[in-house]
Amino acid sequence: MNFHTRKWVKPEDLNPNGTLFGGSLLRWIDEEAAIYAIVQLGNQRVVTKYISEINFVSASRQGEIIELGITATEFGRTSITLQCEVRNKITRKSILTVDKMVFVNLGEDGLPAPHGRTEIKYIQDQFPDSAVE
Repeated sequence: MNFHTRKWVKPEDLNPNGTLFGGSLLRWIDEEAAIYAIVQLGNQRVVTKYISEINFVSASRQGEIIELGITATEFGRTSITLQCEVRNKITRKSILTVDKMVFVNLGEDGLPAPHGRTEIKYIQDQFPDSAVE
C-alpha cells in the first residue's frame, strides 16, 4: 500500500462528537483515489464508478495527522480497481478501509475507453533518471 497523502485533522473537519467527520474523510479518499487512477492510467478523464463497503475501524481526533494509502489491485480493459486504507500517521492505527474502488477511464467523447495498462506504474518507471532527484 502506498501512502502518499497526509491530512491534519482540524476543527472544521470534526462532527458534533469531536471526531473526524466521515463525509470529509470520504471526500479526501475519493480525490486521492482519482489522482492515483489518473497517474496510473495516464489520463485525466477518469470517473468513480463504484465504492464497496466502507469500514470505519476507529475514530480520529483534532490535531491528529492521518495518511491515505491507495494501491491498484486489478486492471480491467477500461477500468482500474483500487484498495484504500486510512491510518494515523504516528501510531499507524487503522481508521478506515475500503476494499474496492473502481474508476473508469474515459475517452474524449466521455465514454469508457480502453487504457492499455496492466500493472502498477511506479514513479521511477514514469520519468527518466535525470528528471527525478
